[in-house]
Amino acid sequence: MNPQVELNLALILFIPWFSILAWLFWAYPRQPRGGARSAFDAASLILATLAAGWGMHWGFYNADPQAGAIWKQVLATSVAYGLFLAVMTAALILRWRWLRRRAATAASFSSRPPAGKAEP
Repeated sequence: MNPQVELNLALILFIPWFSILAWLFWAYPRQPRGGARSAFDAASLILATLAAGWGMHWGFYNADPQAGAIWKQVLATSVAYGLFLAVMTAALILRWRWLRRRAATAASFSSRPPAGKAEP
C-alpha cells in the first residue's frame, strides 16, 4: 500500500461520515444565522478536522508495532474519531449556550419600553 494512503487511511475512510456530521452541525439550528455564527461554525469544523488529522497521525505512529499492521489503523481511526467528536461536542455546547444567551439578551431588550417613555 502507498505509504501516504496508509498514513491517511483513517481520515480517507471517515470523510463521508465526518461530512454528514459537519453538514448537520452547519445546518441546525436553522436560525439565527449570521456572520458570527458562520465564522464560529467554520472555525469549529476546521478545528475538529485538524484535531482528527493530528490524532490519526499520533495513533498511527504510537501503536504497538508488535500488535500487527492492522492495529495501527484501528488506533488511528479510534483516536481520530474520538477527537473529532470531542471537538464537535464542545462546539455544540458552546454554540447552544451562546445562542441561548443571545436570545435572552434580545428578549430583554425587546421587552423594555422605548427610551423616554414610561411603562403604563
